[in-house]
Amino acid sequence: MSDRPASEAPDRLTRWEQRTEVPLFAAGLLFLTGYAVRVLAPHDAQPWHDIALTLVWSTWLLFLVDYTTRLRLSGLGSRFVRVHWLDTLVLLLPLLRPLRMVQVYLAVQRRRERPRLDLYARVMAYAGLTAVLLGFAASLAVYHLEHRAPGASIRTFGDAVWWACATLTTVGYGDATPVTFWGRVVAAGLMACGLALLGAVTGSFSSWLIQVFAREDEKRPPERG
Repeated sequence: MSDRPASEAPDRLTRWEQRTEVPLFAAGLLFLTGYAVRVLAPHDAQPWHDIALTLVWSTWLLFLVDYTTRLRLSGLGSRFVRVHWLDTLVLLLPLLRPLRMVQVYLAVQRRRERPRLDLYARVMAYAGLTAVLLGFAASLAVYHLEHRAPGASIRTFGDAVWWACATLTTVGYGDATPVTFWGRVVAAGLMACGLALLGAVTGSFSSWLIQVFAREDEKRPPERG
């Protein structure tokens, strides 16, 4: 039996990713919803806690199926974990799924031909949505870790949202800060993500402006000497 062409594996992987992008995005929202119910609902709120737990594990199994399928279609074998390290991290910590926007931004930068204007707009819109979802996920995680800790300044979910906004925008007022070890780990990750998202938005916006000015210069008639 003849071997498959080397280019067939990337093509199949691309087709799989295109078909599953929207369903997995919806699954990510369901995962976040289930986690939010687990964190914010009162402890005696049954059966909502059990339903939320089932939702969390069901959607995570979907992420696992997607990961193993892409590993098989890539043809990379064990190297897939190293090459697609962000996907591996997202599988272990599903709350980080919005970070896959970084791959979209990198794909735009790697395009050989000149990207279309609407592609830049999509990246900026995706970055904004990612910031909202990531900030919400971080708020849930920090509230879960902090609100019962001794000496904590983040006591309510509103405090956690305010902290996430200040951290994502790199303002850092300092009036609400994590005091637990894992809370600070989440904070450090959110700081790094905030810088990356701001870089993606500002970089795409700058490239978009440069392209607009370049097209305007091309339309301008040449000056006569």
